[in-house]
Parts: sequence; C-alpha cells; structure tokens
Amino acid sequence: MTAQVSSSPTQDVEPTQSTVLAEVRNHIGHLTLNRPSGLNALDLPMVRSLQQQLDAWAGDANIKAVVLRGAGEKAFCAGGDIRSLYDSYKRKDTLHTVFFEEEYALDRTLHHYPKPLLALLDGYVLGGGMGLAQGCDLRLITERSRLAMPEVAIGYFPDVGGSYFLTRTPGQIGTYLGVSGVQIRASDALYCGLADWYTDSSKLPELDQSLDHLQWRQSPLEDLKALLATFAVQTLPDAPLANLRPVIDEVFAHNSVPEIVAHLRAVTAPQHREWATETANLLETRSPLGMAVTLEMLRHGRQLTLEQCFELELHLDRQWFDRGDLIEGVRALIIDKDKTPHWNPPTLSELDPKHVASFFTDFKKSEV
Repeated sequence: MTAQVSSSPTQDVEPTQSTVLAEVRNHIGHLTLNRPSGLNALDLPMVRSLQQQLDAWAGDANIKAVVLRGAGEKAFCAGGDIRSLYDSYKRKDTLHTVFFEEEYALDRTLHHYPKPLLALLDGYVLGGGMGLAQGCDLRLITERSRLAMPEVAIGYFPDVGGSYFLTRTPGQIGTYLGVSGVQIRASDALYCGLADWYTDSSKLPELDQSLDHLQWRQSPLEDLKALLATFAVQTLPDAPLANLRPVIDEVFAHNSVPEIVAHLRAVTAPQHREWATETANLLETRSPLGMAVTLEMLRHGRQLTLEQCFELELHLDRQWFDRGDLIEGVRALIIDKDKTPHWNPPTLSELDPKHVASFFTDFKKSEV
C-alpha cells in the first residue's frame, strides 16, 4: 500500500501494494481502492491493506473519521477478484478459503468501527463493494451509482453480510434483489435504505475540498452530516421499487424459487406485467441452486444478528466451491466466456428441496 500522509503523526502500515492508497488530511483518513482498470475489484492483498490501515487509524486519537472511495469514475468497487479465487480452487490451494475469511473480517471491522466512516459510492457498487459500503455510517451515491448483489448470475449467493443488510430492507425488496441480482440506481438505493445521501458526481471534488477545511465543532459524525447536508439530499422522487413494492412483497414472500417464478408469470396487473415477465425470464437464466440457497439464506438472515449472518455465509462458502455452481459460472462467464453455464441442476423444476436444505443442516449459530 502506498501511504501518502500529511498533517498527522500516524504511523502508517508498511506499503505492500499500490492498489490501496492511504493519506491523512485534516484529521480524516482517506482510503482509495486503486485498481480502476479492474473496477477496483478486491483481492487478498487489498483486503489486508485495508484491514491494517483501519486498525492503525482506529487507535490514533488524531484521526476523527475515515473516507473510503474508489479510483476512477466507473466504480467504487465491483466486487471480489473472482478469477483469482477460481484459479486458487483449481490449483487446490487455500487462497479462496482465506480470502472469504479475511474479507468478512474486514467487513465486520467496518460495521463496528469506532470512528465515523464515509463511503463515496460513485459508479458500480457490486458484491464485495456492497460489503464495504454497508458497514459505513454515511453512504453517499451519485447519478452514476449502480448497486447490486449479482452473485446468482455466476452461480453463487449474496455474501459479505448480504444475509443481514438485504433482509433489513423494506418488505421483500431484499429477497428480490438477492434472488434476481438486479442493479438499482440512486433513488431506489435511498428508498430501500442501502444508501443515505445523494449528490451529483460533479460535486465530489468540491466535497473533497470541503472535507479538507471542515471545522470540527460537534462530534465527528455530526460534523460530517452537517457538511453532507450542504452538498446532498437524502430522498429522491420516483423510486421504481416504491411503485413495485406491492407486487414484490406478494410474489417474493413465497417459499421457493419455482413458486416465485410461477407467481411472476401469473401477474396480470397492466402496470406490473412487463416487469414481472422480464423478472421471471431473468430468474430462469440464473443458477437454480444459487437462487434456492440464496432464498433460504435470506429467510434465515431475518432472525440472525450481523455476526451470525457472517457465520452462516462462511458455513455456505466452505461447501460452495465443491457443491455449488460457482466454478461453472466463472468458467462460462469469465474464463471461456461462452455464456452458456451448465447449472446443476439445470432447471428450477429439477431442484431438490432436500439438497438445498442440506447446505444449512450443520449450521450452528453462535450465542449472542
């Protein structure tokens, strides 16, 4: 990590990667994911660099807050570097298991961090990027923001705390987002509580300058909120999810993915029919097993604490490379790029509920 520090006595972590940049200005630690050509996708060295720097700043009384952002204009973070995990599994080494353990530990650090965290979520915020963002106190989005947990598209399930933060959205919206993997924009992100503030991307440089001159008068969190209020708003009109909420709540409350698809096909209301048909068609391209395990995981997540949700996701991870569809999904969409994954089972009608349930059989949640 390249540490560029000014106006602080903080002892920064020994630089190991230029893919995470760290500097301190006006008592604010700035962390930048610096892989713009790879949409700032996370790999293990980045996870470790972020963890080490956050740990160092947590104990530094000179640091009042931390800002997290992505380099470039395309993405905050488009997820984990899944190709490296695929290669690790094929080599039969341990990188793919260590990565998830350390990534989840980083996400937990953010959720429990003792100082305010501001995430500037400009561009794509996908998968692992959502894991970083949802642990932050203040989540600022722009007109370029695209948020999603798209894991089912590659035969996986929403992780990085998705079983927690998706199930804390209104009604069945989180179920819809997790099972379908669709992207949402700014108005929907604010509506369902996955972001807090909106501003135009053209204002981000001015916001950065204002952070450099922020006067610390109240608590650091309140000072940051007061500054954001001069640049951003907390609601936007015309959120599509608000209009779809009644049908989403009805359809995605069903207990299996085949039932969900059947009820989508049965929607007749003119204002919802096109969306329902498109959604049903989309679900029929996703991994049946990935969607079914996702649905079951989200049902569990509603009753679990944050820590228990991470435990459940790790429990699933430890089985998934051998028993799930991820390796095939990565092969078809990233390695060979033939875009014709051979899911197992290949169709929703061939799903075995007992097989889906087996992924959860031995899960023992910790007592809180």
